[in-house]
Amino acid sequence: MGMMAEFKEFAMRGSVVDLAVGVVIGAAFGKIVTALVDKVIMPPIGVLIGGVDFASLSITLKQATVDAAGQQVPAVVLAYGEFINAVLQFIIVAFAIFIAVKAINAMHKKPEPAPAPPAADPEDVLLLREIRDLLKK
Repeated sequence: MGMMAEFKEFAMRGSVVDLAVGVVIGAAFGKIVTALVDKVIMPPIGVLIGGVDFASLSITLKQATVDAAGQQVPAVVLAYGEFINAVLQFIIVAFAIFIAVKAINAMHKKPEPAPAPPAADPEDVLLLREIRDLLKK
């Protein structure tokens, strides 16, 4: 039972729970960004460059064939349009995380410490000033 208690303590630690919440929210955010890129950003860009659907951009390396047994052998395709979509999704997610971290850091910004008072003059300087003042009299 000691191992189960240790696991429960580990799992209920604040950082583990925070990580789990972050993963779940991140997955949901990823779906939102995918929809944003695929359905909102890429169609207007495709229209601007001549009605191209980026998701369908690809280079066929080998055509689909039928083998001797009559089975369909799928084509070998280099789908670079989907790669472009994935890169855009990454850039959007990275920018959103950058903005969130920047906002969090701004909230946690600590005030600059007050400047330290000037250090007291050394004893020899004080004695020299005292001698100077006595000589002035």
